[in-house]
Amino acid sequence: QDHICSLPKVPFRGAPCSDAAGSQVPYATIMKQVNSSLSGVLWDEVQKAPFYEYKDSVGQFHQVWFDDPHSISLKAAYVKSRGLRGIGMWNGNSLDYSGEAVAEQQTQAMWQALTP
Repeated sequence: QDHICSLPKVPFRGAPCSDAAGSQVPYATIMKQVNSSLSGVLWDEVQKAPFYEYKDSVGQFHQVWFDDPHSISLKAAYVKSRGLRGIGMWNGNSLDYSGEAVAEQQTQAMWQALTP
């Protein structure tokens, strides 16, 4: 109701709440799933990141956080404004390189967002 989703505390390399409690979802899957989700795209102003919520086939509630060109461009602009030496990303292989027209546009927009 308040878009609060808790992850179980699964220790992993000393982090009390980590990716060991969740899983990575490819960007292509996110882009296809977000439009049919319960919430559509939501925005967290603190994290400067989009997310959405859905229920799976057994009725379990899920929340998916991701970056898009807008959130990445905000982060890249922050890095540039602070005079930092660069920005990294978790996994560029999760973008959609299928060659479909929409996928190509989304992938190009993500890479362009890294250079403010």
